[in-house]
Amino acid sequence: MSDPVSKPLTTYERYLIFVERIILNINNGKLLSKEHVYRILSDSLESGTGEIFERSLAEHSNLLQANFDAQTDTVKQAKATQSLRAMKILKDAWEQWQTNYQVQDTCTRGLQRILDAEAQDRLLALIQVLDPNHTPVFERQHLQILTELLQKTAETLADDSEAFQLRQFAIGITRGLASFDLLEGFLVSWLYESQRQVGFERTKVAGPWQIWSQQINSPLPKELFAGQALNQSAAAIAQSQRSIDISAWVELSILLRYLQNGLVRWFDQQPYDAKAGLHMTGITFVAFAMIWGELSSGFQNAQNLLERDRQYFAKICFRLSLQTLRTFAQRENFPLYGGVFASFSGESFRETINYLDQPLKEAENTQEKARILTVLGYSQAWMGQHNQAIALHQEALALAREVGDQRCEIANLNHLSRISLIQKDFSNSESQAQRAVILARQNGDRQGEANALANLGYSEVMLARQQEYVTPEEMETPINHLERGQKLSEKLNDLQNQALCWVGLGTAYVAIEQPQQAQIHLEQGLAITQQIGDRDLQALSHAYLGETFYQLNQLEYATYHACLGMYLLEQRHSKAWQQSAALVVILQGKLGSEAFSNILQQMRSQFIALIGIDGFDHLPNLIERYRQGDIKTS
Repeated sequence: MSDPVSKPLTTYERYLIFVERIILNINNGKLLSKEHVYRILSDSLESGTGEIFERSLAEHSNLLQANFDAQTDTVKQAKATQSLRAMKILKDAWEQWQTNYQVQDTCTRGLQRILDAEAQDRLLALIQVLDPNHTPVFERQHLQILTELLQKTAETLADDSEAFQLRQFAIGITRGLASFDLLEGFLVSWLYESQRQVGFERTKVAGPWQIWSQQINSPLPKELFAGQALNQSAAAIAQSQRSIDISAWVELSILLRYLQNGLVRWFDQQPYDAKAGLHMTGITFVAFAMIWGELSSGFQNAQNLLERDRQYFAKICFRLSLQTLRTFAQRENFPLYGGVFASFSGESFRETINYLDQPLKEAENTQEKARILTVLGYSQAWMGQHNQAIALHQEALALAREVGDQRCEIANLNHLSRISLIQKDFSNSESQAQRAVILARQNGDRQGEANALANLGYSEVMLARQQEYVTPEEMETPINHLERGQKLSEKLNDLQNQALCWVGLGTAYVAIEQPQQAQIHLEQGLAITQQIGDRDLQALSHAYLGETFYQLNQLEYATYHACLGMYLLEQRHSKAWQQSAALVVILQGKLGSEAFSNILQQMRSQFIALIGIDGFDHLPNLIERYRQGDIKTS
């Protein structure tokens, strides 16, 4: 029989002895701090044995606690208390070791993924490793350790070009962090300038770009920010590249990510406000996604680069654009009902929105893709591009059903219903809204229900208006839907939906010839539409206020609002402009040409304030066009 004394200790038993020795040394004053204990752990623990050490630590902790609980003698109890305090120091050091080990392990595995890629594909591998949608996310500590690992690995590589590439990665990461440190103090300072602007409108305003370009030293970010400050597409920068400085592009990717994240964190902490609130996080994500989309487009047309480099860097920038959009789509407060683009200029935005198409085509059918398509559809509708919006919402609807995202499904039904309203396809709008109401109630989606009720009530009002005569009884159900939708929207602080409900209610009261009620509701709706910049509803508000004041026999105000409705609806390519034009012609006949012209001249300044001199001068042309029967719309 073998001697039991000579039997080797198991790892668990060795760790029990190790823990006991550390507790004893802490009690004897030989180990004075958590940092000292941490160094002992780092030197002593064997790779892959963390779970075993955890068990030995728990075992010894339970013994110490049992010993403390059993003591009645004051002296022995004091010693037991001292041992428990020592155990607390050891546990804290162990937690710190675990955290650092996990960071180190994550970085080691990230480095291996980069090295496993072909040498020519390692930059793309780096971008994928740093994807913020992966878990764990690479924070500053990870990036610093990864930089060290890249540099150390470069020293071991026999191939000089491969070693140079890894050093370029390390230099780029380091510079990216340093550049952000330089700009961090100016992250939101532009919001407090005397001429306060949101800064992502893509128009010639102060914004953050000019300030950032003045503070940064690195050439590539400096050039990008200066271009953005002048409302220039980032595509020109990529298109003009004659050679590729890998470290500069890695630096830019790190810097833009940190600027984006810093802005998002700041906006998330602000109260809801038209200039700086939660909705600004969406603007931030889309602005940075667009920059990468523009850069990608530029690389595709960079004639001074080799074909492979053009396509490769276009792909990398697309990947960064898609990563940004996916991060945006996974947020709890993702804006399924718009509000994101109220601060963008429609003129320049219509060009840049197309840059987001390609990265989405590369994306798999995911929940994030359905949500991003929802926002892009909303943005196209906001710009009056209704056919493009319908295509995007239909694709988003199909994807949402495929992945089981019912909130997204409800949102797209509502968006499609609202576009049908704008296009005067009220039966289709009603049908989609009814489906949305049912789904929203089944899923407890209050925002979806509020939007669906607004769409349903409004489409019911418009269908009823197609009859020769509408009774108050026939309007009861639509009015009830709109009132419920308005109250729910008010609780949710959904201004867009409130506006639709107010305009719908006003239109309902016009239909049943209760103009006093109609005026109250339409003026409330108009005030909100002006606040949120909804051009379609603003146009309709003026059109129905024209009818309201006509019923009240206040012909001056009827003329003013009917002319505005006619002009604004025609500018939005809505067939409803003809209805306002018909009222304008009636008013012209009632008032007489001279009195009608005098009213227009008296209100000239009010007209110009809203539609400009060109718009005011265009009013007679529209009236004549309607009289001649030229009712073509774009």
